[in-house]
Amino acid sequence: MLIQLIYVSSAKQELSDAELDKILESSSHHNAGQQVTGMLLYSFGNFMQVLEGPAEAVDAAYNRICADPRHHHIFLLSREEISERHFEKWHMGFHRVTRLDADAHPAFAPLFANGFNAEQLGAKAGQAMELLTLFRDNN
Repeated sequence: MLIQLIYVSSAKQELSDAELDKILESSSHHNAGQQVTGMLLYSFGNFMQVLEGPAEAVDAAYNRICADPRHHHIFLLSREEISERHFEKWHMGFHRVTRLDADAHPAFAPLFANGFNAEQLGAKAGQAMELLTLFRDNN
């Protein structure tokens, strides 16, 4: 069974490009071995991530994230069975969301302009997928 899981979290401190690169390299390597695909967005110290793959592998990845001391305020937006992957091209796609992205996508800007708004995204989980898909299609 394939599942898709989307969450948002906050970093305990703003991460440097080198720290983000290290996270991405490790995630991509680990995900490839577990047949997990997805995308990570980073905005002003906040993460939004979608993970797709076998349920056991995705749940294990999410549990590692929850135990990672670099994260806090982890908010699960959705976890559902899917018939096909939406992020099959990447073991871990990545986009650093900036003010330029907010200017380019004003309809979505309230969701990420100052970091991801977990409460707003949680109330309309479909918007999280729309936002992830928008950055997938533009990367």
